[in-house]
Amino acid sequence: MKNQTQPGLRILLVEDQQALACNIIDYLTAAGHQLDYAATGALALQLAKQHSYDLVLLDLMLPDTDGRQLCIQLRQLWLKAVPVLMLTALDSLDDKLQGFAAGADDYLTKPFELAELAVRCLALSRRHVLTVDPLLQLGPLQIDRLQQQASRSGQALDLHPLGYRILVVLAEAYPALVSRSDLSYQLWGDEPPDSDALRAHIYLLRQHLDKPFHHAMLQTVYGIGFKLVLPQEQADA
Repeated sequence: MKNQTQPGLRILLVEDQQALACNIIDYLTAAGHQLDYAATGALALQLAKQHSYDLVLLDLMLPDTDGRQLCIQLRQLWLKAVPVLMLTALDSLDDKLQGFAAGADDYLTKPFELAELAVRCLALSRRHVLTVDPLLQLGPLQIDRLQQQASRSGQALDLHPLGYRILVVLAEAYPALVSRSDLSYQLWGDEPPDSDALRAHIYLLRQHLDKPFHHAMLQTVYGIGFKLVLPQEQADA
């Protein structure tokens, strides 16, 4: 879990104006955030399938797609409602209404001050944390974020703290895959231990999450990362 004394947001920036994108990346990185950058909607979707984010900064005018359509696709991809801040030169009321209808949480008109952008990022992130349902239910799996406890089919899971954190990351990303590098970053930040540490914690998590049950929920996508699969999905496959 993120240190509450530092911003440390994982942000996906989708912006085709490279000069503006560089300014945003430099400013927000200096403020303690980590940014992934996409100049096209196609790359943004690819990154969204591989990583989980705290916030999306989304330009409306992209070379390969409309930002509003991309926002809808991102909403369909992620189970949790990741905050989306739209960045655009389109400033009419109708433009804003269409943006909000597509799923945007906030709207910032170009040109804007980078300091205001940074403040809005933090405000959206705090608002999202406060509104997230403390109970996360995925089929037989239930996670209580307030109690930091998990159960499957009503049976409590005796998880190591890091095992619990791994499970939360995978559950919040469901049905998307979480790459090894992204999972490692969310657990240890920029100073991960050796690769055997993650392998060991994944093994221990499986002993509690999957071994006592008929269907395995934790799936390894070899060479890429991990994802959760519900028992019903396995039956339908």
